[in-house]
Amino acid sequence: MRVPRSTAVNGHEPAAPDADPETATTPEAKPVRRRKPAGSAASAFADETPLGRVRRARRMNRTLALAFPDAHCELDFTTPLELAVATILSAQCTDVRVNQTTPALFARYPDAQAYAQADRTELEEYIRPTGFFRNKTSALIGLGQALMERHDGVLPHTMAELVKLPGIGRKTANVILGNAFGVPGITVDTHFGRLVNRWRWTLEEDPVKIEHAVGELIERKEWTMLSHRVIFHGRRVCHARKPACGACLLAKDCPSYGVGPTDPATAAALIKGPEAEHLLELVGR
Repeated sequence: MRVPRSTAVNGHEPAAPDADPETATTPEAKPVRRRKPAGSAASAFADETPLGRVRRARRMNRTLALAFPDAHCELDFTTPLELAVATILSAQCTDVRVNQTTPALFARYPDAQAYAQADRTELEEYIRPTGFFRNKTSALIGLGQALMERHDGVLPHTMAELVKLPGIGRKTANVILGNAFGVPGITVDTHFGRLVNRWRWTLEEDPVKIEHAVGELIERKEWTMLSHRVIFHGRRVCHARKPACGACLLAKDCPSYGVGPTDPATAAALIKGPEAEHLLELVGR
């Protein structure tokens, strides 16, 4: 199961204040022209007020919604337990590799009891392609046993209960809550933490502190989809080493504009993923 799949004006001249952030609407899609920013991008945000940061963060979220209308959890699952297992396997592994591994795994281990009673050697072989398979095997067997002992084999749906289970920390719990139970949550993975720091939404580095800081900027109902959009943007546009600054819809609102190439043609070549054509159309290319 997958979660169902403003116009930014590029450049860095100060933008006019938004309408009230709670009532602002998503802008219509249309090509935009790029303008070279005057001076340092970061300096344009040096005197940003807390309210200005809230408005900018929410404006960026609306722009991301325009860029990635089909953003979703990229792990394949049909039950909350399958999502929990897939998320545990995704540590230090790509979602693509996890999705290649889980069909056979889910068929062999359909419920908590199956994991609780699993033969360690056999389970290790099923999940070996995801890396760190010995630790992950311990987590999956422990998860199955804990679910059988404490929850009648059913995955709970509260943060407090989830984080007490083997293999499930706060990040994994937010993935489960947001995508399997519809409870808003902010998933601070590598991409999310990197981007919100790059955007100066927060300078915190601890994932829990990042989660709380971003939660104060963005409406709670948006938390789960915000997580998907930011992760999509990090994988497709705002790469760690060479972000596609010159073809980014968020350029106007990004204090780190210029970290990557600003030439539109050079930046366009860096855009990845099935949304590439859509993203380039939105910036007028």
